[in-house]
Order: sequence, then C-alpha cells, then structure tokens
Amino acid sequence: MELSNAEEQLMQLLWKKEKALMKELVDAYPEPKPAVTTVATLLKRMQDKNFVGYTQKGRSREYFPKVSKRNYFSRQMNGMIKSFFNDSASQFASFFTKETDLSEEELKEIRKLIDERIKNK
Repeated sequence: MELSNAEEQLMQLLWKKEKALMKELVDAYPEPKPAVTTVATLLKRMQDKNFVGYTQKGRSREYFPKVSKRNYFSRQMNGMIKSFFNDSASQFASFFTKETDLSEEELKEIRKLIDERIKNK
C-alpha cells in the first residue's frame, strides 16, 4: 500500500521525530502549516493503512511509525523498478548512471558498493 504525497510528507516528519504528539507534528511543518484537522485526517488514514500507531498519553495520542523509512523506501524502489524498468535492476542501473549527473568519484563509489555486495554473496 502506498502513501499519498501529503501522507508521505507527514510520515517523513514522524520518521525524523520517531514519536510525536499532534501539536509537535503540526509545529514541525514548514509555513504555511496545515490545519490540525488536516493532520488528524492524514494520521487516521495512515493508521488505517497500518503505517502509523499511537499510544494514549492522558487525553493526547503519541504517534509513532509502524513502518521503517528503510522498508518503505525499499518497497517504493522495487515498485518503481518493476513498473518503469520491466522488473530489471540492470535497466534501472543503466538509466540511473546515464541520466544523472554523477561524478567519476560517485560512479567509483557505486562500483565499490556493488563489488562488495558481490563478494559477500
């Protein structure tokens, strides 16, 4: 299941804070800040999607992510590779290296990461 852009923006704030009350989340937004009701609606939808949980703290709720940023990003990348690159990591790598403005140093670092991964397989 995916997050909308607005949900993803809120999730980024929650990943950064790790846990937060509603007021803390609203305060973390850049100007212009969304209405509290908007954030409440987003949090409810994210709970329904099982991305966010909460613990009751008196009359307030302290929200926390139920999905790690790493797992979410990994799922998104795998979905993108499947959808846009015919489920081919090599087509993705080819596009990524040709269409981005990577320096020689960055390309060497990527090669080093790949070589280390191959060595450890």
